[in-house]
Amino acid sequence: MPTSQPLLRTGLTAAAAALPLALAAGPAVAVNGISVSTAGSTVSVTTSACTQINGSWGTASLLNSSQANFAQGRQVSLSGSSGLQSAAWSNVSPGTYTVIVMCSNNNTAGTQSVIVSSGSTPTISTTSSPSRGVVGGVGGSTRDYGTITLVAGGALVGTGVIAAAWFLRRRSKPYRL
Repeated sequence: MPTSQPLLRTGLTAAAAALPLALAAGPAVAVNGISVSTAGSTVSVTTSACTQINGSWGTASLLNSSQANFAQGRQVSLSGSSGLQSAAWSNVSPGTYTVIVMCSNNNTAGTQSVIVSSGSTPTISTTSSPSRGVVGGVGGSTRDYGTITLVAGGALVGTGVIAAAWFLRRRSKPYRL
């Protein structure tokens, strides 16, 4: 076991060295200033970077891949409080979008890309069901045969039973010349 302690010390040293780097990088939300999320066909953005000026927090814009600037996107006014402002777009088609938030003082709070995937909502479809249910044990036949066919089939089965009984009885007797 002498090799486990140096490996343990090396692992702890590496983790201790990586911790300040991870804390310095921080989450993307803190650097960007906005947080974008999707739920089905709804895209929402939140931020705490804007201040209210003349009753307005600012505007958020949702741009698709063919739109180049803020004014071309679907714009929604931010709402909320001094701690958190938000905006949302509904009925967004699947694709890649860019969300830009402009505060009321014309400063950009952040820009972030988001992918909206097609929701896999179950669809209900009607299927036709058999009118008589499942025909099990009939050998796959769904045709109704008449009395003559049933009598002929019964006669064949009866003949088979009689022939089998005769054959077995004949075998049980001693061999005669």
